[in-house]
Amino acid sequence: MSDRISREELVKIYNIEITFFDELEESGLLKTEKEGEVKYLFYDELPAFERFVNWHYDLEVNLPGLEIIHRLLSQLEQLRADNRRMLKGSFAENWEDIP
Repeated sequence: MSDRISREELVKIYNIEITFFDELEESGLLKTEKEGEVKYLFYDELPAFERFVNWHYDLEVNLPGLEIIHRLLSQLEQLRADNRRMLKGSFAENWEDIP
């Protein structure tokens, strides 16, 4: 079993334009692998790909909008991770002070 799916299969399954897939790749929103003439998307990239497809086709968000949304959500996740790390460190310090 492969851990990737071809661009052509994705285009058929999701009923999207191949140019949209290529634009996502060119903008850096998707990481692909090329083998011969076939481009592949790894399965761990599928959730992001599905979000982009939904935002673009269901909500009519254009490519620059997708890039902005992706960047803001990435920043939000980083802030959450930083907050969790700081809270964990703060609690650890407080627990060390208790005899």
